[in-house]
Amino acid sequence: MKQTIIALLFAAVTPVTVQAQDLAVEDVIRPLPDGAIQLTNYFENDINNCIEHWNKEKLPYTGLVDFFRNGRKMFGLGEMWGKAVRSGSMFYRYNHDPELKRILQATMKDALSTVRSNGSIACVPVDKQPDGRGGDLWERKYTLLGLTQYYWHVDRSKAVLKAIVNEANSVVDQVGDSPKADITLQGWSVNGIESSSILEPMVRAYEITGKKRYLEFAKYIIRKGGCKGANLFEEALYNVLPRKMGAGYPKAYEMLSIFEGLAEYYRVTGDPQAATEIINLFNSVKEREITLIGNGGADQPYYPKWNGEAWDDTRFQQSNPKIKRMMETCVGVTWMKFCSQILRLTGDVTAAEYIEKYAYNGLIGAMRPGGDGFSYVNLLNGHKVTNSGWGTTVNGLRVTCCNLNGPMGLAYIPYVEVMQADDGPVVNLWNAAKATAKTAKGRDVSFSIDTQYPLDGKVKITMGKLKAERFNMKLRIPSWCGSGLEVRVNGEKVEDVKAGSYLNLTRVWHSGDVISLDFDMRCRLIPSHETQGKPAGSYVALQYGPTVLARDENIDSNYAAPVAIEADAAGEVKVERVKPTLSTTRMEFIVPTADGPVHMTDYASVDGWNGKQVCTWMPVKK
Repeated sequence: MKQTIIALLFAAVTPVTVQAQDLAVEDVIRPLPDGAIQLTNYFENDINNCIEHWNKEKLPYTGLVDFFRNGRKMFGLGEMWGKAVRSGSMFYRYNHDPELKRILQATMKDALSTVRSNGSIACVPVDKQPDGRGGDLWERKYTLLGLTQYYWHVDRSKAVLKAIVNEANSVVDQVGDSPKADITLQGWSVNGIESSSILEPMVRAYEITGKKRYLEFAKYIIRKGGCKGANLFEEALYNVLPRKMGAGYPKAYEMLSIFEGLAEYYRVTGDPQAATEIINLFNSVKEREITLIGNGGADQPYYPKWNGEAWDDTRFQQSNPKIKRMMETCVGVTWMKFCSQILRLTGDVTAAEYIEKYAYNGLIGAMRPGGDGFSYVNLLNGHKVTNSGWGTTVNGLRVTCCNLNGPMGLAYIPYVEVMQADDGPVVNLWNAAKATAKTAKGRDVSFSIDTQYPLDGKVKITMGKLKAERFNMKLRIPSWCGSGLEVRVNGEKVEDVKAGSYLNLTRVWHSGDVISLDFDMRCRLIPSHETQGKPAGSYVALQYGPTVLARDENIDSNYAAPVAIEADAAGEVKVERVKPTLSTTRMEFIVPTADGPVHMTDYASVDGWNGKQVCTWMPVKK
């Protein structure tokens, strides 16, 4: 009976025709095909833990679908299913786990059984759509993102394609110029910013089907400015500070989501103004908002009422002792994804640099030790993690927007580690891995990346079997490298290697060729900016290679005491890496101070889930 009802509902909506749309702008750097890279060591443990203990074990898929089936008691809950399917589909893209595929197929079938008479998969009855402050458009945005991610990477079934078309049609039929509903008046926030983030999946729907009504709807969103009371796109065009955007509600997560959609729009239209706007926002956010652990947003000093989820000049305020909430995981993951858009479209090496900064610090620093969930926010000082924030309990499990978004960040690590340019492979991140890319002539080239990175800076890339050919290996050289930075090919030193850039190694490559890199890891002192009346340098932090260090109350009861770190004139600190005190710690160092050595660990390893605290910005002893 249920299958008959589904068939009738599908028959009632627009038939599906597929005519995928050509792109106006080709990516400078492209992702590898599904399954073309396998990480080993370090991040691979995090990815496996998250897949096994969260996406496959704990996620209550049936309960998430029940929000569509039975309605919701709280705004926005319909986002949860799409987020779960989106990260699961990206993980499946990476590892082709058959059990994960069966789970995703089952929940997709369940969701399709809830389709409403207008083709929508939604929490709200058709006669109440869109439901204003309930967040129906935000929810359908994530349903579309889940459907499209699944369609691309798990199963290109006709039923899922039909669901994409019908979901998109249901939105376009209801929202737009009068007499339709105004998109800027939809959503729970004061300026409706979350609703316009449906831009991204609408452009995806256009990319998949070629249906121009979806592109026209994208143009409508851009024309409306992305929110009520301000035009986010014009503000980005004229380099308005992020914290001053959005008519007093510069909500970081939603704003980045909108501009990720604008990047997709630029890819299909080639609109040069859109390109300027996304690049301007990228530059503004990285210069004004991103902290040393790679995320942004805080509750001090400008927007305490937005609970740490708004842009707040966070880069300059990050050591502010008045901050109680900052750096929402949803923001960090969406920033990471936005950086990947910049990387693909422009080849800007700094985009990869910022992905690395968040991946090694804020992202895995927000994850539970077993991989079964993520913190809502990160704090640099005090209680590092918390589950306190928007969400609900589903089948006995606390589910938030952030512990559903965190896995997507992990899934993006292999997505960006090795990529493809026209002239050969591009290595952006340095986790140990095996990858298969293409040469300039389109032949397969497999190679291994052998390293303990980020424990040390030594890396060896070994070419697999290949027919001799001239092509380029583009390698990201981190900006923090010391003066001992060195690269060799088959033992011969490469000259003019510059930190903070891509190194292009164009030559005839043969099977077994070896590239050896030594990034010269050093620990450097980072002084704070002036904040809350405290002069610059009142606090200091330490960074070893890409890894931020912190004092951990789990191993040091005096973790928050003022210190006088011993550093040379260039800010280098001579630390000694030692065996970690705790089995869960990845890296531990002895750090010299004027009063004797202290122990510090990598920020990500500090386990704050049982009440212990962290000190990343250390007060300077006078």
